[in-house]
Amino acid sequence: MARTLTVALLWASTFAFCGAEGGLRAVWPSAVALGTAFLLRRVLVGLMAGAAAGALLLAGGDPVAGFVGLFDAHVIPVLTNRWNACAIVFTLLVGGFAALVEHGGGAAAVIRRLVGEGSTAGARVQWATYVFGLMCFFDGLASSALVGRTMRPLAARAGVSGAKLSFLVDSTSSPVTCVALVSTWIAFQLSLIQGNLPAPALPSGAYAMFLASIPRNFYCLFTLALVAAVIARQWDIGPMRGARVAGAHDGGEVEAGGGPAGLWRAAIPVACLVVGLPLGLWVDGARRGGPDGAAVGVVEAFGRADAALVLVCAAAFACLVAFACNVTRQGWRRAPEVYLDGVTRFFLPVLIIAAAWTLGSTLKALGAPKVLASWLSMGFPAAWFPAVVFLVGSVVSFATGTSWGTMAVMMPLALPAAQALGAADAASAHGLIASTVAAVFSGAVFGDHCSPVSDTTIISAMASGVETVEHVRTQLPYALISAAMATCVGFVPLGFGAPPWACLLVGGFGIAMLTRVRP
Repeated sequence: MARTLTVALLWASTFAFCGAEGGLRAVWPSAVALGTAFLLRRVLVGLMAGAAAGALLLAGGDPVAGFVGLFDAHVIPVLTNRWNACAIVFTLLVGGFAALVEHGGGAAAVIRRLVGEGSTAGARVQWATYVFGLMCFFDGLASSALVGRTMRPLAARAGVSGAKLSFLVDSTSSPVTCVALVSTWIAFQLSLIQGNLPAPALPSGAYAMFLASIPRNFYCLFTLALVAAVIARQWDIGPMRGARVAGAHDGGEVEAGGGPAGLWRAAIPVACLVVGLPLGLWVDGARRGGPDGAAVGVVEAFGRADAALVLVCAAAFACLVAFACNVTRQGWRRAPEVYLDGVTRFFLPVLIIAAAWTLGSTLKALGAPKVLASWLSMGFPAAWFPAVVFLVGSVVSFATGTSWGTMAVMMPLALPAAQALGAADAASAHGLIASTVAAVFSGAVFGDHCSPVSDTTIISAMASGVETVEHVRTQLPYALISAAMATCVGFVPLGFGAPPWACLLVGGFGIAMLTRVRP
């Protein structure tokens, strides 16, 4: 009750800014969004509260005009935008695709091939979990449920604790999806980049900027490296050392289907999705050609391609292949139900996307990006900007439990500021923007990784047979190590001009040396 009252007072304070001038008025909707999401643990409610506050400010304090303007000038335009509509369709399509692959049985066949029937080797089960997590790159939530549920009985028989399994599952879900070339996240990530930077800042397109951010996404990459080192060295630290090994009867098997499962049921659809997007971008961009029909290179082709159309077509084709590969196992009636269940599971993320776009639209109308950029460009050292963005994003993500919501809140504020800070030189501006994109992604995943209210955290724990609190308690030391490495060895040196590959090498060497220290 107290939190609800605080949120009501926070939103009512918007009226005090209706007649104000200056920067606080422009950024107040972001404060409302962050405060509401933090207090209520509901990022969708927070984003819509912030958007409503922005519409009220734009209407000069008139509630009726603000309500009408919210839908007329913001909600409807963002939903009818071609790129946004394609992003929503792509997200829903891949949600159904993930469900078909999960329930088809092919993934379980892959695991049996990796581990071997009757295997009791703990290290081998852990490596199989790691590899399976990398294979399920297309969606973090699906990866958490599928990998945890599939590996749980094998881990129990091999003497691997549920806490250790949940750590492996959670650490190879969102971190992999965030850097994957194609996933349920990619449309949302590209839309944030595309929507918060002007065309001159994206000469090669949003996808090329995303590619430039991958080697700078230090938290996700260092987490994947740390997990591999932990398995290789059996490096159990802190609460993980006393984690209980679940009994074999605690596990569960993957849902059975009507026919024999084979590797091809998962391999063929995933291969179509993995190859389809980059191939489609290259073909479509090359078809459009350069000036006067001149041939273009791969990166330029990616930039010229109609990425929104290619995303939808690649996902639709992969869904058709997944349906064809799994319909004989699931049946003509069950397969459509499985697909629709996967689609409906992504309705809430789609609503979060739409709310984020609406909030961003009101912030742009208020001039918030320009205000924040002017604040940060006056005396704020550009060298520290990526590290600050990473730390702030981590706090927001931990408080709200959502990486998507954090990206939606942070990207409209951080990208224009980064562009202003690096405006003196085109090359430095491009590097700072790519570093800022990576810092937003890393911070969002780190906070979400540690948050007890995160959906992937909860599902990873449930699928692995442990309590959520136990999972968070045992995983936190590892996540803090990756975050410390990302800050001290990654974003800080990167801001001062160190190349990304050098930061990755030093960080990887540090992780390898650290895991040689026995607890």
